[in-house]
Amino acid sequence: MQNVKSKMHNFNVKFKNFIFLFLILNFTFLIFNLTGCGGGAGQGDRIQPAVTINAWHWMTDRDDAFAELAARYEKKTGVKVKFELYAPSDSYTQKVRAAAQAGTLPDIFGLLGEKRDFASFVIAGHVANLDSEMLRDNAAWKNKFFSRAIAVNEFLPDNEFKVEPGVYGVPLDVMNIQMLYNKKLLKDAGIKRPPKTWDEFLAMGEKFKESGVQGLVSGWGEMWMIDCFASNYAFNIMGEEKVMKTIKGEIPYTDPEWIAVFNLFKEMADNNILYNGIVTMVNKTAEQLFANERAAFAFNGSWCVNVYAGMNPDLDYGVMFPPAKGDFLMKAWGGAGSSFLVNGRSLFKQETIDFLRWLSDDEQQAYLAEVTKNLPANKDCITKLTPVLASFAKAMEDTTHPNIWPVHEFPLVIEAFDKGIQAIIIGEKSPAEIAVEVQKVKEKELNKRRQY
Repeated sequence: MQNVKSKMHNFNVKFKNFIFLFLILNFTFLIFNLTGCGGGAGQGDRIQPAVTINAWHWMTDRDDAFAELAARYEKKTGVKVKFELYAPSDSYTQKVRAAAQAGTLPDIFGLLGEKRDFASFVIAGHVANLDSEMLRDNAAWKNKFFSRAIAVNEFLPDNEFKVEPGVYGVPLDVMNIQMLYNKKLLKDAGIKRPPKTWDEFLAMGEKFKESGVQGLVSGWGEMWMIDCFASNYAFNIMGEEKVMKTIKGEIPYTDPEWIAVFNLFKEMADNNILYNGIVTMVNKTAEQLFANERAAFAFNGSWCVNVYAGMNPDLDYGVMFPPAKGDFLMKAWGGAGSSFLVNGRSLFKQETIDFLRWLSDDEQQAYLAEVTKNLPANKDCITKLTPVLASFAKAMEDTTHPNIWPVHEFPLVIEAFDKGIQAIIIGEKSPAEIAVEVQKVKEKELNKRRQY
């Protein structure tokens, strides 16, 4: 019995020694791997966890540029940024909405939609408030951008959506929508310079007819572009204050100045200014027609510089504000063309913010502008732009957009407004008739809101 106890004691001692030796070896192996083989780490080195930032986007024209910038950033910082392209934009939007519901949004994403959609994502916690970062060091980051680019991504105090005030997005580029004119076609029609007034513009219709040239082309089958053109002239004819009062319901669409806005489209149709079939035309078709020198004017956005360069590199054209009709300042639709948001629940939130700050620095913004021919959101880069892009850039502080207006029109009213203009162009309805129809829809929507 004593012999058995002695053997058990010896076994326990050996087992304990084995466990101790096993722990020592594993600890040594761990230290070896942390410090690295072949000499160990320097005194100031420390181990960083692997960071991969995931970014989703829809921008087919800059996917290669994003990949190049991601490679540069990884080489500089060791942080990997993985861009994933999902196109077309409708498919991208569906993916983002599904990911929001499932809680699987990437670290970086963008939103395509109205301000109310943006607000809903913020309220749900999907978007980080960047105000503290933007305002750091006397607002150094925020001040890099065009003010209109920030405005699209910002919620002000007492906003209608009840969102905590702050900047919630980083603009990549900016855009505005103006008129383009073909220099050669104007010359062929005997026109020495682009029109400055509405009457000069209408007078060109007869010259276009004589020379076999069609006038203005635009994607007015996409109704938002009609809405854009009409709102430009609403600001020009009656001023911003009256436009906002109309949206609030204080002034009716049957007001004489609104009828004057509707009448502009009748005048263009009556004076051979509009391209045949413009009311059913998508903007891609309109861009092809202008690029192929089939129309003297186009109503299009600054993104067209990249589009036209691909369709006709030799196209000689200029940029102008729509010719004035009224006495108030003409404002073009514009703002942030595309923006990136930071996932409010990202595991690498600070690293993501640091990357977007780097992406918006001068060098990276200039690179994006050069390869994509889009206007940079960083206003310090505009001196490096081509003459056409520079013309668009000069208008950035004279832009507006429904997303930054203090009030927003009912969707059904906008639809009635834009479809009504299409009816005016093709001669189905008069401006006065459309004004009455739009106001009826407005009153119906206002009554609904009062009931709730």
